[in-house]
Amino acid sequence: MENLKWIVLSIAVIMYALVIAFQEKKVWFTSIAAIAIILLGMIFPDNIFPLPEYVLASVNKNAGTFYALFHSLKDIINWNVIMIYLGSMIIASLFIYSKVPARIADGIVLHSHNTGIAIVAILAMTGIISIFVENVATVLVMAPIALALCSKLKMNPTMFMVGLAVMSNLEGTATLVGDPPSMIFASFANYTFNDFFVHDGRLSIFFIIQTGMLAGCVFFYFFFAKNTKSKITVERESVISYFPFALLLLMIFGLAGVSFIHISFEYLSGLFVLCLGLIGLIWYKQIQKKSIEETKTLVKELDWETIFFLLGIFIVIGGIREIGLLEDFASFLSGLTGGSVILGFLLILAVSIIISGFVDNVPYIIAMLPVASSMALAVGVRAELYMFALLVGSCLGGNLTPFGASANVVAMGIIKKESYPMNFAKWIKIGVPFTLLTTACASIFLWILWA
Repeated sequence: MENLKWIVLSIAVIMYALVIAFQEKKVWFTSIAAIAIILLGMIFPDNIFPLPEYVLASVNKNAGTFYALFHSLKDIINWNVIMIYLGSMIIASLFIYSKVPARIADGIVLHSHNTGIAIVAILAMTGIISIFVENVATVLVMAPIALALCSKLKMNPTMFMVGLAVMSNLEGTATLVGDPPSMIFASFANYTFNDFFVHDGRLSIFFIIQTGMLAGCVFFYFFFAKNTKSKITVERESVISYFPFALLLLMIFGLAGVSFIHISFEYLSGLFVLCLGLIGLIWYKQIQKKSIEETKTLVKELDWETIFFLLGIFIVIGGIREIGLLEDFASFLSGLTGGSVILGFLLILAVSIIISGFVDNVPYIIAMLPVASSMALAVGVRAELYMFALLVGSCLGGNLTPFGASANVVAMGIIKKESYPMNFAKWIKIGVPFTLLTTACASIFLWILWA
């Protein structure tokens, strides 16, 4: 058993190292690692994945061998998260197509007293959209608005684009549908859509993140104050249709409504969002009179890489969890804190910020949620204190470097396409102070609410 622990740990460590070194091939590495974990579970039944009673009592000699495959595909992969992510991506793509976000942004510019306020308002709107729309999609929605405004101001758009990325990352974990980490957290903690706002009579993660959002807006106002000019005019974008916006609202309020339905069917919210996405595709094809090829293109351009990346990660982390490695890590971290609640809180925050500045936060959060929960139990505090610290640190920590989050990579690509050079030093000029300020404000509010 101990030898298998080391083998599983080695597979995970090698996978992570290769994912960091070769980002463009990350799906291959997670898929190979997942297959290796399943094969080990099949070769050594009841060691990696403990066999349930009905399998142990089965007269079928192959039942234990194939349990690892069945268990991985049915139980370890969180299909509810996958369906929510896929459905929300479709709706986000249609939302971009509708040009409603662009129209709203134009209105912000027209009603702002000066350009400094307009810039901050657009960045704040980026964060607000990212509450409900995937971060990369949010950056793609807002980038044309930012570039057009910079052109009118004769201003280098580099720092504005960095601002779009970090503000979208900041709000991604505020609601259940904002980003994969929040969906993963909801699944682990059994949180409904409404629990992200209020849980057990206390303000929840949504309001904690908004504290960071307000701090971020203040930061950017002073950062861009030197570019403040009198009010400018922009041409209003024509809206193609408000139907995708209606789907987005229906998804948000529908998920809130599903939270009140107490049935045992675990895939209800995932199927609801996926069905809304399919309705959107039918609308796009039939009502907008798009060709089959155009509809296929929209589907192909969804973030399928993240979907398959998640599938592999779920299985690898599932193996790590079920063989007992996470409990070992929780014990190690708890030993470092010496039973101190505040030290454990700061340790989770610091480790999360540093790791998420360089590593995709999805696998990190999947691995660390059970660890944070166990650490909280060990020191006798509410699990939310440490789990929320994990979310705050890992999601805001992605702003630290230009490759800490997918939205950052997309923003750099847009800047490069616009012929503006971008390097690590320029990014951290905003990334480091923004991350430290927003994380500190959110963490202080979190401690006040849940400690």
